[in-house]
Parts: sequence; structure tokens; C-alpha cells
Amino acid sequence: MTNMKNFIIILVVVFSVLGLIIWFAISQDAKNTQYKVGENLQNLDPVGQIFENQGQTHIKVGELHPPYNSNPPTSGWHYLQPANWGVYAKPLVDEQAVHNLEHGGIWISYKDVGEETKINLEKITKANPRSVILSPRDANDSKIVLASWTRLEKLDSYDEARILDFIMRNKNKSPEPLAR
Repeated sequence: MTNMKNFIIILVVVFSVLGLIIWFAISQDAKNTQYKVGENLQNLDPVGQIFENQGQTHIKVGELHPPYNSNPPTSGWHYLQPANWGVYAKPLVDEQAVHNLEHGGIWISYKDVGEETKINLEKITKANPRSVILSPRDANDSKIVLASWTRLEKLDSYDEARILDFIMRNKNKSPEPLAR
């Protein structure tokens, strides 16, 4: 009887440990992929409103240029140095962010959003550290604007599925697809 009791205890412990290992592996995988956009989905058509390509002319910092055809800009005149990928607490200069778009990146800008929305946008940006920049932008005419080369998606509220879809479909659809 004692052997059977020990066997059952060992069996319960083994299955409990296995269950914990499986649960941990699944939760870590979900945590790591929740905001990370797939790398092998470049065959999908891009999404968002299309704007005419205004070229990719490099200009000096502060140099005047014709107006952009979208708000925020999605192509056109830009500075020689792109912004570093990541989260910015202060607005970026449009001419710098456009260079990131030329390299296949996504620019998420926001205006008048709550702290929870900022945190969620930061999570998405940090999960895509070599392809997304996030910054406030007072000139936006929507709360959240997603920009890629010649494409915009404007949102009045946080919509994780639409943001991730935009990143997935529009990343590296540009003249110099260098985003990762």
C-alpha cells in the first residue's frame, strides 16, 4: 500500500512539474510574440491610405522644401540622418522621421492620448526595436497616426490589431528596405 501511495505522489509531482513547465513555455512565447510582428509576411499587400511618392531627396538640417502631401509626411525631403529606432518622449522633426520610412520603418505618432495608450504603443515599439519609432506629434489631426512609405492609417483610439496589421503589411515596403 505504501509503494502505491508513493507512486501516486511521485506521479502527481511529475505531472505538476510538467504542467508548470508547459504553462511557463506557452506564456513566455505569448509574451514574446504578443506585440512582435512576423518577419515572413512580406508578401501581404500594404494597407492604409496611399499618397503620391514625393521622392527621397536628402536635404540639410533646416533647409526649406516644398510642402508634404500628407500629415504626417510619408515620403519626400528628409535629413541625411534617420532617427534611432525606439520611443521618443518629445516630437521628432518630420524630416528626420521620413528617413526612417525610406528605410522601411513605421512611424507611430500620437496626440492627446491617455497614459494607458502611450504604454501600449511603447510595448509595440519596444517589441519591434529595429523597425518602429514612436513619438508625440502636435500637428497630427488624429489621436494616433501610423505612417510608412507613402501610406497612412489614422486612428481615433488605440486598436492593437490594426496597428500590428499595419506594421506587418507595410514594413520594408520602401525604396531602401532596411528595417528588421
